Amino acid sequence: MSNRVVILGSINVDNILHIQALPKPGETIEMADFSKAAGGKGANQAIAAVRSGAQTTFIGKIGNDSNGQMMLTALKKDNINTENIGVAKTQTGQAYILLVASGQNSIIIQHGANFELTPTDVHQAREAIVAADFVVAQAETPLDVAEEAFKIAHEAGKRTILNPAPAHQDLPESLLAETDIIIPNETESAAITGIPVTDDTTYRENAEFYHRLGVAGVIITLGSAGSYVSTKQVKQQVPAYKVKAVDTTAAGDTFIGALSAVLQPDLANLVAAATYASRASSLTVQHLGAFPSIPLRAAVVKALKN
Repeated sequence: MSNRVVILGSINVDNILHIQALPKPGETIEMADFSKAAGGKGANQAIAAVRSGAQTTFIGKIGNDSNGQMMLTALKKDNINTENIGVAKTQTGQAYILLVASGQNSIIIQHGANFELTPTDVHQAREAIVAADFVVAQAETPLDVAEEAFKIAHEAGKRTILNPAPAHQDLPESLLAETDIIIPNETESAAITGIPVTDDTTYRENAEFYHRLGVAGVIITLGSAGSYVSTKQVKQQVPAYKVKAVDTTAAGDTFIGALSAVLQPDLANLVAAATYASRASSLTVQHLGAFPSIPLRAAVVKALKN
């Protein structure tokens, strides 16, 4: 039986500037190409979840504009339940992605409608939250809204997953108290804990920071080094799959969405789920764009066998 996943999060249109290298201060450079794609951390994670087999519901906001309609159409195309996506008076969120030839990217976010999401929106989606196996949120929407969703989930005995991205140095402890699994990357985790993420010792120190605040499961994603998984029962590094990266956009989002689709609510298969998520992410980075590059479950399962 497939997981039921609720994603509360951001919806952005990605404006991708293809360049050879990042400009130096004061330098003017040429673009090799420009492209536009559906994106946003929340939307990416929802696509990854549904393509890995989860029954996926989205809670978010779009603007009353063509970008909003584009995003709504894209989410519906993948059979995501969009009944809890509201329309704000401000414009749909956007991201400006500087994609260099190596495949690495730098991203500038314009929140737009994403920051119009309120606790009232969450309460209107209570039925979906209570029916879910996992509720997932990031930091591209207001944190008090995520906390409210997590409280409703916990009252119903459901699991919560927090992706604290973009990095927040002042992540509320009250939000962490409502978080079952936290999934930062190494940069985000160092910003939250104040502890650099460089080796096995610092992986453990970072994980213990979250455990002391009541977070049961910690997964720190480490890029080409894979991820570090920590619970009471397990503390180990899960290796990455070596591939040629074309575009790292949505790599972390694919990991989180895919994980939520295959993880057991009792977290018993956390290492196996992280391995599956890592393989899904390795497929994503081999293609351009966010939505177009996120793989289906069958492709991930096939890749795991190779």
